[in-house]
Amino acid sequence: MPPAQVNEGLAMLSDQLILVTVLLYLVAMIAYALELAFGRARTATATGTTAAAAVKNRQLVSVGAAGSDSSPAEAEGESSTTSVAPAGWAIKAGSVAVVVSWLGWAANLAGILTRGFAVDRWPWGNMYEFVVALCFAAVTVFLVLLTRQPIRFLGAFVTVAAALGLGFAVLFLHVQAGPVMPALNSYWIAIHVTAAVIAGGLFLVAGVCAILYLIRNDGRMSVLPSKEQLDRIAHRAIVISFPIWTFAVIAGALWADRAWGRYWGWDPKEVWSFITWIAYAAYLHARATAGWRGKAAMIISLVAFACLLFNLVGVNIFFSGLHSYADVPK
Repeated sequence: MPPAQVNEGLAMLSDQLILVTVLLYLVAMIAYALELAFGRARTATATGTTAAAAVKNRQLVSVGAAGSDSSPAEAEGESSTTSVAPAGWAIKAGSVAVVVSWLGWAANLAGILTRGFAVDRWPWGNMYEFVVALCFAAVTVFLVLLTRQPIRFLGAFVTVAAALGLGFAVLFLHVQAGPVMPALNSYWIAIHVTAAVIAGGLFLVAGVCAILYLIRNDGRMSVLPSKEQLDRIAHRAIVISFPIWTFAVIAGALWADRAWGRYWGWDPKEVWSFITWIAYAAYLHARATAGWRGKAAMIISLVAFACLLFNLVGVNIFFSGLHSYADVPK
């Protein structure tokens, strides 16, 4: 059977669309960051004479209020907490960020589709295509959740992660569009790899929440949401993605039996897929039985996320095996 012809025009268009996607995600990230920094209500603490002035202003507003409990003199040396209203332009920047995110999502999708049409196959047959699809899945998860929950604060972090992932793929993983080896030319790639991509996108969102949880401090980074909200979002994402990842591992075993005549061969990719599964299972088990919450649970989820990233990228770079057909440039 002759190798499939490559549509060079569509392949070049795909590469250009991915570059446009990186640019759009970066623009969205900046707009999200502006809203995060200036578009949320904050509290400001004043001390000393500043606090006294704040108290005096409140007294002047309370016309005719006799017997006030506080006075400027009493406020001297003490602290006063006042609310700082969000900037209107920053809130508009957040709305613009959502629109630009959808534009980036559309460009990302178009880049994947044109790559597939260019080679007439499923467009995740190598590491470059897989990372592009993984970034698309992460942004998709965020945008879908955004239609149901007020999680726009995650936008800056998800889009920068997607932009960095795509940038890494373009600079270090890019290969010319072309046919894949016979073992990959199977309908199983649409089942196994698609499940892995979806689960990976959900895990990425959970990983972002875990990182934000650990850097969140009550005295600093006050623009971030509460730790309880971050913990809740991360947990829900993992609860949804874990069975999908389980299915991906099982589908991979079925595909291995069809391609190589065995379900399990202790290949590095198979081993690290299972290690990743165990790590996320440990997180869910700890929360369900030991009642772990907060920092301990977030650390376990980050260990699992590190296993996932190493499995998806590191194994293909540092190990050789039956899965060493990812076409990683040397």
